[in-house]
Amino acid sequence: MMYRLKRIGVIRTPYSESAPHQPIEDDEGEFRIVLDPEYVEGLRDLGAFRYIHVIYYMHKLNRSVSMAVCPPWAGGKKVSLFASRSPARPNPIGLSIVRLKGIADNTIFTSGLDVIDGTPLLDIKPYIKDLDSRFDAGDGWINRTNGAGAGEIEKKIKRP
Repeated sequence: MMYRLKRIGVIRTPYSESAPHQPIEDDEGEFRIVLDPEYVEGLRDLGAFRYIHVIYYMHKLNRSVSMAVCPPWAGGKKVSLFASRSPARPNPIGLSIVRLKGIADNTIFTSGLDVIDGTPLLDIKPYIKDLDSRFDAGDGWINRTNGAGAGEIEKKIKRP
């Protein structure tokens, strides 16, 4: 079955060829989301939130999908696709959580986004602490990779 998604805007970043593996909050450069004019009214109450989920289509991804991947920070460990954050997926849809710095007209200014400039925006949702943070969430297989937890992984993620 096929489904159609509609682009609602475009993401602007300083990355033209490659982007970090995850968002880097204090990354240098301008990061903004430019919403198509017909969706501007949907931004009215968004400025009250500190963080947002940004959902996008990875339109320039040219990797084949494999059900086993080796995350670049996992020291050669191979894991299943759905137990990873690999961008090469059956549906190349990305999700990033970024800090909302401000909104002006149809533009949202954010902290560092991990996407290539010109990436099509599919949706924006507010990050709500009580709904989006789970106190009992674990790091799955990651804690068994060279003793690294999520904090250690963040240190290993490199900028492009």
